[in-house]
Parts: sequence; structure tokens; C-alpha cells
Amino acid sequence: MTTSTARARITAAGTGTPPDSYTQHELLRIFAVEDSRIRSLFLNSAIDRRHLTLPPADEDGRPRTESQGELLRKHVRSGIAMARDAVENCLKRSGAEPEHVRFLCCVSSTGFITPGFSALLIEELGIPHETGRLDVVGMGCNAGLNALSAVTAWSTAHPGETALMVCIEACSAAYAFDSSMRTAVVNSLFGDGAAAITVMADSGSPTGSPAVLKFSSKIIPQAIDAMRYDWDDDHGRFSFYLDPQVPYVVGAHAEAVLRNLLDGTGLCRSDIAHWVIHSGGKKVIDSVRVNLGLSRYDTRHTTAVLRDFGNVSSGAFLFAYERLLDEDIAQPGDHGVLMTMGPGATIEMALLQW
Repeated sequence: MTTSTARARITAAGTGTPPDSYTQHELLRIFAVEDSRIRSLFLNSAIDRRHLTLPPADEDGRPRTESQGELLRKHVRSGIAMARDAVENCLKRSGAEPEHVRFLCCVSSTGFITPGFSALLIEELGIPHETGRLDVVGMGCNAGLNALSAVTAWSTAHPGETALMVCIEACSAAYAFDSSMRTAVVNSLFGDGAAAITVMADSGSPTGSPAVLKFSSKIIPQAIDAMRYDWDDDHGRFSFYLDPQVPYVVGAHAEAVLRNLLDGTGLCRSDIAHWVIHSGGKKVIDSVRVNLGLSRYDTRHTTAVLRDFGNVSSGAFLFAYERLLDEDIAQPGDHGVLMTMGPGATIEMALLQW
């Protein structure tokens, strides 16, 4: 039995969004928000525009309240449409076709369906029925890196085969609209989006696609209730909750996760040329930046994604990664760090090398 020397590489990325997008001012007008505290949340969020699938207008001209069943159907319908666009864009960049995919991993936290998105997308995209699949559900904004760990493990065991990972987050299918601060925090932040990457393991020399070298993870159990998506009796549906202390909790633990990631590699923080961080919100980004000693340039793609899309949950870091690829500045030998954070509270990191 031989030991494989193949290294899993991210070979391409692509994103997709719903057709409609709204500025924060437009959303305040559409939902007739007058509360000064809530308006401040929207207008001081560092978000210019977000893609959303809003419900049709009611008799009073405002978006009507959707039932849990309608929200779930939106999750599926919008999710498949966004995922299709993201996958098509990704496969086009990688030079692959749907029939080349041998493993499909789908990530989502904005609804629950069985069978999962992986089964639905195999039919939707014409991926071979024999393709292995995995659905990562309910892990939240950090889930993309949890899934990537599984995808790279599969790729390493199947050199030369194409694996596809898709993060699908129809956050507008998880909204509850009222005048409370709990829902306002969420409604001011999240947007809809899907992001896909292809991963393949090879044993040759670097090809311009970064190899995934290592993962690091940390859960902060004392903050287990700080971020959650659970049943809200007041609304009779599921809804998000974000504790205002989340940014500071994440920031305070970020350095320990990075230290563990770099331990044994011979690298230090200054050796990292590229940072791809989850666009969790202005305060989260600022807290991570300060605690890791990063510059605004280091987080330029993260803040740009927040500005243009809001927080698109598990796929947000891949929106930023796509922008890094489009910039085309990574050089052979460069190292990069991917970072996500979410419920648990959890921080995930991955080390890349071009």
C-alpha cells in the first residue's frame, strides 16, 4: 500500500446572488422603519447594498409576513437558483464540466430540507448520479471551513478527481420582521448569496492554485448562546439571534487559533501575504483586525464584500476569496489564511500556499 503525496488545491471559485438588490435606505423605506435605533443599525453597518428575495407587498404596500412553509420554499427555490449560478461560474473558471464532479458538498444554515441540496443539485446541474455527496447543515457562518476540511480529505484520498463545495445561504428565508432590536440586528446585516469552489489533489508542482496545508479550530463554549438560529415563539417561526458582544468574543480568541494554525510550520504572522476573513459585520472585522494586528489593506476584500453583499453567512469568505483571485497578485510560495467564525461560538482557520 502506497502513501499518497497529493495535496488538495482550490482550483477555482464562483459566486451567485438573487437578481434583486437593495440599499440600506431602500430597505428602511420598504419596511417603513421609523425607530431611530433601528435606522442607526442599518445606516452604520458599513453595508451599501444587499441581494435579497423579499416577499410580495401586502395591502398596505409593505412586504407581507411569510409563513414558515413559504420561507422554507424560498430557501429551496432561491438556494437552487443561486447555487446553479455559482457552480456554473466556478466550473467555467476551472475548465471542468458537471459530469467531471465526483464529490459534492453543500453547506447551508438558512433552512432544513431532506433530501438536501446535494441531491437536488445533482439533478439540477446534471452531475453524475454516482457522485459522492455530503450536506453540512446548521453550523452557521463558520461552516464553509468545516466543510472544506471534509472536501480536502476526500480529494487527498482521490487524486485527480474533481470535488465541488457549494455554500448556499438564502438569508431572507430566515427573516422575521418586527420592531424589536433582536430582529433588527439580523435584518440590518444578512444578505443572500451562494459561493462554490472546486478542489482537486495533485502530486505535481504548484499550478497557481493554492494548496490547503492545515486547519485550526476553536470553540468557545461559554458563548454557545451568543449566535443561534432557533424557534421564536413570538413569531411562530425560526429566527436568528446575535449577541452584541460577539465581535469582542471572537476577536479575543482569534490570536490563539492563528497561533495553533502556524505552530510547527516555521511561519509567523508576518509571513502571511493574503488574509481572507468572513464578512461577519463591521465590528467583527474591526475586532479581528485589531487583535491579529492586520492592516485595512489586509482586510480589503472582506470589507468590500460586506459593503456590496452584507453578511452572506457560510459563503462570505469565498466571496472575498474570489476577489483575491480576480486581483491576481498571489505569487508562487505565498501563504494565505482563510478565517471564518460563527455559532458555538466557533473560529475556524485554514492555511494556504500558492
